[in-house]
Amino acid sequence: MTAAQRQARFRAMHADGSPRLRYRRPSDRRSRAQRWRDAVAELLALRDNYRAWLDSLPENLQASATADTLRAICNVDFSDLESVEPPRGFGRDQRQR
Repeated sequence: MTAAQRQARFRAMHADGSPRLRYRRPSDRRSRAQRWRDAVAELLALRDNYRAWLDSLPENLQASATADTLRAICNVDFSDLESVEPPRGFGRDQRQR
């Protein structure tokens, strides 16, 4: 789209003179380490949900592709992810005492 086409589209949208409200999503203020911990917690919660789904499958679906996929998800080991503490970076690598 050329600049003239964009300008014409803008003018057509604002021709009636009413104000246009634009909403911005709030920025994520969590630290990277907190986002990491939240992501790992979400993965663990999802795995628990999938385990409950697998446990509630009827007998006739226990040998299905869905059950196999649920078992694969439930067998993923997240212990390494739980033990990782991301670096703080930018001179803040020292633990606060």
